[in-house]
Amino acid sequence: MTSGKGSLMSDINVTPLVDVMLVLLIIFMVTAPMMTHGVKVETPETTHEKLDVDPKGLMISIDASRRVFVNQYELRASEVREKLPTLLDVGETREVYLKADKSLPYGLVMDVMAQIRDAGIENIGMVTEPVSLAGKDEKGSGL
Repeated sequence: MTSGKGSLMSDINVTPLVDVMLVLLIIFMVTAPMMTHGVKVETPETTHEKLDVDPKGLMISIDASRRVFVNQYELRASEVREKLPTLLDVGETREVYLKADKSLPYGLVMDVMAQIRDAGIENIGMVTEPVSLAGKDEKGSGL
């Protein structure tokens, strides 16, 4: 009497699930670059080769108004030595990258670097921008 026309289907239809997952994947791929927050810093330009950046490294930024940021956390320049060990595990962090605005006085940048070293970080990388060839031609000092 059960010929197959009236029986229940016991397989799960995964097509709607795959469709929803693909739509979510596309949404996250589009919105992920917009979710990165950073500090606007005009770094100086240099002619050097690009170095590999440690993904476990910490970014310390100093903007043009002399505000210091440890990733997104704002500190005063005088607080770096005291607060840096509480914000990160100094033994675990291998490198700290310092990104300073080119309009800042040299003494301020060196003071922040000294405080980072006093906090226990030995490897400090300076973040710069590569020189563009168009910029060299405009200044007359290039090719």
